[in-house]
Amino acid sequence: MAASKIGRGLAKALGIKLEYRDELQLNEEIRRGESVFSSQTADTYVEEEPRSAEWIADVLPNGHDLVTYTRSLFPFTHWIGRYNLQWLAGDLVAGITIGAVVVPQGMAYAGLADLPAQYGLYTSFMGVLIYWFFATSKDITIGPVAVMSTLVGNIVTKAKKSHPDIEGHVIASCLAVISGAIIVTIGLLRLGRIVDLIPLVSISAFMTGSALNIATGQLPGLMGITGFSSRDASYKVLIHTLQGLPRTTLDAAMGLTALAMLYLIRSACKFAAKRYPKHQKAIFFISTLRTAFVILLYTMISWLANRHHRKHHLFKILGTVPRGFKAAAVPTVNKSIIKIFASDLPSTVIVLLIEHIAISKSFGRVNNYIINPSQEMVAIGVTNLLGPFLGAYPATGSFSRTAIKSKAGVRTPFAGVITAVIVLLAIYALPAVFYYIPNASLAAVIIHAVGDLITPPNTVYQFWRVSPLEVPIFFAGVLVTIFSSIENGIYTTISASFAILLVRILWAKGRFLGKVKVHSVVGDKIIGDVSKPLLPGDNNSFAKSGGSHDDTSTRNIFLPIDHGDGSNPDIEVQTPYPGVFIYRFNEGFNYPNANQYLDQLTNHIFATTRRTNLDHYPRPGDRPWNDPGPRRGKTAVDLTNRPALKAIILDFSAVNNVDITSVQQLIDVRNQLDRYTSPSVVDWHFTSLNNRWTKRALVSAGFGYPTVFPGDTAISRWKPIFSVADIGGSDSAANAAEASLSEKELKEQRIRELQRPKHPDDIARDGPRADSSSGRSSGDLKEAAVRGDHYGRAAVVHGLNRPLFHIDLTSALQSAIANVKARDEFEGRGGEGIGEVP
Repeated sequence: MAASKIGRGLAKALGIKLEYRDELQLNEEIRRGESVFSSQTADTYVEEEPRSAEWIADVLPNGHDLVTYTRSLFPFTHWIGRYNLQWLAGDLVAGITIGAVVVPQGMAYAGLADLPAQYGLYTSFMGVLIYWFFATSKDITIGPVAVMSTLVGNIVTKAKKSHPDIEGHVIASCLAVISGAIIVTIGLLRLGRIVDLIPLVSISAFMTGSALNIATGQLPGLMGITGFSSRDASYKVLIHTLQGLPRTTLDAAMGLTALAMLYLIRSACKFAAKRYPKHQKAIFFISTLRTAFVILLYTMISWLANRHHRKHHLFKILGTVPRGFKAAAVPTVNKSIIKIFASDLPSTVIVLLIEHIAISKSFGRVNNYIINPSQEMVAIGVTNLLGPFLGAYPATGSFSRTAIKSKAGVRTPFAGVITAVIVLLAIYALPAVFYYIPNASLAAVIIHAVGDLITPPNTVYQFWRVSPLEVPIFFAGVLVTIFSSIENGIYTTISASFAILLVRILWAKGRFLGKVKVHSVVGDKIIGDVSKPLLPGDNNSFAKSGGSHDDTSTRNIFLPIDHGDGSNPDIEVQTPYPGVFIYRFNEGFNYPNANQYLDQLTNHIFATTRRTNLDHYPRPGDRPWNDPGPRRGKTAVDLTNRPALKAIILDFSAVNNVDITSVQQLIDVRNQLDRYTSPSVVDWHFTSLNNRWTKRALVSAGFGYPTVFPGDTAISRWKPIFSVADIGGSDSAANAAEASLSEKELKEQRIRELQRPKHPDDIARDGPRADSSSGRSSGDLKEAAVRGDHYGRAAVVHGLNRPLFHIDLTSALQSAIANVKARDEFEGRGGEGIGEVP
């Protein structure tokens, strides 16, 4: 109470008018006695505005929210207590399978990062070991991936020239720490929804362009061709590779045959799975382990070929891989290192997020669970923060390994621990075997892996069918990646997608709607027709369908007048009512598009209506420069066949929030149209307002209730029409009790009401009728109170203090027409007191 007094005192001192627009002061006149229904069948309801304290209370967390947030940081606590042997069996199979895949892939991807092979193993180990603590996805596998490894490799390669004194793995570890810190901060703040700003077409272009870039960069290693940088733009690498074909070495035999074998095994397994569906599971594991099998086979071939050539190998091999975690140390993070990759940090963060979130969402939908993007960011961030302590470089979710893990029957994120054990065994037990792995065979593994990332032509065609405007963005991203770099390709697609989004918002267009009477038809029968019951043999089916013939067999719908929605152009869409316009916003209503919308609205109104007062400019000099009138000697265009503007209905079904700019422009248009219709005013009706703050904004601007000026008696002819609904439903206990007590009395009242003759003036006085789902006038409500119809106890849906906010277009149109007729009748009787618009 004291705070309220202090606030009012400050407002008075500062000259702030707290009640400068208060619809409640007109409430009693607007409602015209509707409150009498609270004791019968209708309850009075006055809608209150939301307050800033409510918003703050919704935003600030309470104790329960803090507990929920803390527990959400460790999702494994929700399921680890119910872990069982069946889950363990599935996780063992999936974990071992992924371990057999990630070991050769990790070493191969380390080459892409321009780092020794062991750093790929370190990254693989930390990714799968840490993730399960924070995971909301059971399928995702964090570790080294081709695209991220390529970006790291580009940074390390450039640093070798500018900072030759800093080792590559030191730069890679620092990059992981910084990017991990950024991502974990976003996750902890629960801002994971920002990834939704990156559209699917950008992700597809990024994946396709990156796959082509990586595959092209591996061609020289696959063929054993040297003499140029494989990290140049893809088109340059391809040209240099073709030029260097005469310099092909024996590496090509180890690379091309390994690549051919990988594709051959996969194709054979696909054919066998179709031919022998009973053995699909075994065939799947054979196909999954093809990478490990090919690497082991070519490692054995390499050992047999090179064991007697210790100094001069016949082809390039991996070489010595140290046993254990030799790079375990506190990562070096300082300004000089951060400056090396500062310009590449945005693309690094984007790549880490794009791959992981997109993959986890996709597999979550496939396997019927929901991931938390913010929590997934925490998982990625913590992995990249802790991984560098063992020598890891930036890691994120892998598409190929996630797909394998999902098909292998993984049950929980704990499968990552099984994979970590396999990688740990490889780090300590298999380094001697890794020595003879051919580099060309690793290049084949990379090319084979990234081939699955290329968007197939059929998917691009589906993009074209859905949104042709976005397909050029896809090809632009791919081409920029090929002819420039992966980073530029990312920026191109995201920027172009934002540009299209802004264009759609800035150039948004609404639609003018008209009404069409439609019938609902099942087969050759019209639903609700008395002569054709809905349920054969059920005499009460028509009563159950909801009332009279007009209520059920026909109804009004609202379609664009120009049939811009694709509706049948042969259907004639009727104008709602002379001088009444229905306008629907299509893309929200905020400052970027408010002017576009309202210009379209006013241009159409000026083109199809006339001024209320045709003699508004009695002398030529009174006319404004932008409306000079006809030339001398010419007669003015006869506009008497056009209706005068009476009311505007705005459909806010696509609008959730408004801002100061959009509301102010709406006020300006209202004033402009009031001058156009002077001495009358325009009634503004609103439908489908779904946000209390939007209602508050409109009410503050003077909308939602009749416009009244000093000396104006317009309120005296106002005919409110409200939408009402029964409380609790017809089957509620309260209605059942009430019905049992007064059933006989209600029947007698109905009989008397039906037998009483109706005078036409009674109908006109009460305005148009509507059922409870659309709108009821005050007279309807009074009659309902007397006869106690089947609605039982009813209440208005929207506040009585805001009669121009309607539940749907039907009730809005009914209210608009009723009040236009009331105004015409009032003015036709020579009503006085309608004030001039200031």
